[in-house]
Amino acid sequence: MLNGLGLSPAQKSGKDLAAEALERSRKGLVAVGVASALVNLLYLTSSFFMLQVYDRVIPSRSIPSLIALALLALLLYAFQGAFDLMRGRILVRISGVFDEVMSRRAFKATLKAPLKGRVAGDGLSVLRDFDQVRTFLSSSGPSTFFDLPWVPLYVGICFLFHPAIGIIAICGALILTVLTYLTNRSSQPSAKRAYELATERNALASAAQRNAEVVQAMGMANELTDRWSACNDAYRGVQSSNADTINGYSIVSKMFRIALQSGVLATGAVLVIENMASGGIIIAATILTSRALAPVEQAIANWKSFVTAQQSWNRLRQMLALLPETASPLALPTPSHELAVEGISSGPPGKQEVTVQGISFTIRAGSALGMIGPSASGKSSLVRAVVGLWPAYRGSVRIDGAALDQWDEASLGPHVGYLPQDVELFAGSVAENIARFRKDATAEEIISAARKAGVHELILRLSKGYETEIGAGGSMLSAGQRQRIALARALYRDPFLVVLDEPNSNLDIDGETALAGAISGVRQRGGIVIVVAHRPSTLSSVDLVLAMREGQAVAFGPKDQVLAKVIRGDNFVEQPKQASLKVVGESLEQSR
Repeated sequence: MLNGLGLSPAQKSGKDLAAEALERSRKGLVAVGVASALVNLLYLTSSFFMLQVYDRVIPSRSIPSLIALALLALLLYAFQGAFDLMRGRILVRISGVFDEVMSRRAFKATLKAPLKGRVAGDGLSVLRDFDQVRTFLSSSGPSTFFDLPWVPLYVGICFLFHPAIGIIAICGALILTVLTYLTNRSSQPSAKRAYELATERNALASAAQRNAEVVQAMGMANELTDRWSACNDAYRGVQSSNADTINGYSIVSKMFRIALQSGVLATGAVLVIENMASGGIIIAATILTSRALAPVEQAIANWKSFVTAQQSWNRLRQMLALLPETASPLALPTPSHELAVEGISSGPPGKQEVTVQGISFTIRAGSALGMIGPSASGKSSLVRAVVGLWPAYRGSVRIDGAALDQWDEASLGPHVGYLPQDVELFAGSVAENIARFRKDATAEEIISAARKAGVHELILRLSKGYETEIGAGGSMLSAGQRQRIALARALYRDPFLVVLDEPNSNLDIDGETALAGAISGVRQRGGIVIVVAHRPSTLSSVDLVLAMREGQAVAFGPKDQVLAKVIRGDNFVEQPKQASLKVVGESLEQSR
């Protein structure tokens, strides 16, 4: 059944996982095949029971024979039910194997997609596609495809009853097969469009929910509701059209099969009248023909879920191919010397747009670099490239001489502390967030990181201290508290490189003092700090400054020299864009 979903992609990333899932499910698939064979053979019980009753029991008027036949039929029905139950349970286990093999890979692809510019809708499309395939595998849909190969057996037995009945069964099977093809051809385009509209609708709802406070405060609820309703109406229309198409073909196939049963009954009656068949043939052939065509009808009924699962797997396979898991490179020593940015040019993932270009500088251990410049000058873009979040179109970023792609992300991550502009914490306790959810974290390491960030006392004043649950996104905390806890997370286990993007945007005086102390602490232990600054107080603990404008570096060097050039208004910064940099420099001089 996994092969039926197309689990043989040419791309290596999907192929290996599919092969593993198939290998681990091989015995289960064989068991499903055997159970399906027994179930389909036992489906003949009712036909032969009616044949024996009409041809033997009624003419002989033997009650004991009827009782014996009834008991035998009940026993066979019990076996049929047991095998059918076993088949369903095995399919659920096969679905579990698929989940076990693919779930971690699908979740990692969800995490990587935004970094590769592959986000669709609310960003959860990969997991939804994964769930769709898994749900289909555990449903009754796959059983239908195991039953289809047994249609020729039933048709063959119909021929044994009489060639006329066999011909009617073949004609019926062909007509239902055409209906199945038409169902597939008619439903696939609308199913694809419905998925696209559902993704758009979910993305809008997710964005509105994330910004619920803005929506409420600014009275945007009605406008957003109207926009969501328009998208939902379009989705409902396509979904209704798709459902109407499939239901229409399903009803046609059902009515055709009912009419076909009547036709077989009439044909059997003619054969009995002409003394060409026994009376039991009338009922037995009717039941058998119905059973012969049932798998085709069930395939039509399950076609919607099959098409949806097939499309989901194709999308999932493509995403896994676009976001492959690379082999882990040779483990490198713990970085301790320098960070070198060599002619880096970078831009947003998935877009051919360069926002920073040709930037080079080197920072040695024990130094701190402050980035200054007007808004949209490329500061945040540069730090994203430095930590490997944005691609390097040209140039490279090297830590102790090794380019970022020579580091395994799991190995480099502990040596990097990153505090983004938009602070995002995760549902869990304060301690778990500081410890980056590592299972081997110790209380001493967590408290040490909090002390270095100057947030230990603040945490102790929370309702449950370090065990306080902060809610989704840290919703139970203020913006300043979230930023300071995120700073502690960035300092956890003393990373060599600490990158802080506007780390004081939500801090009060105490928070800024703690931030300055944290930067000094990293320098004293031999680490490197890069801090994007808009306030002069942030630069008090740095020794190097990089001034940026329009995605390029206009000055780099010791803090005093760069700020002096900015204050003098040399040619490093053109008017009027020099104003913001000049104000930073003047404010810093005054703060001294």
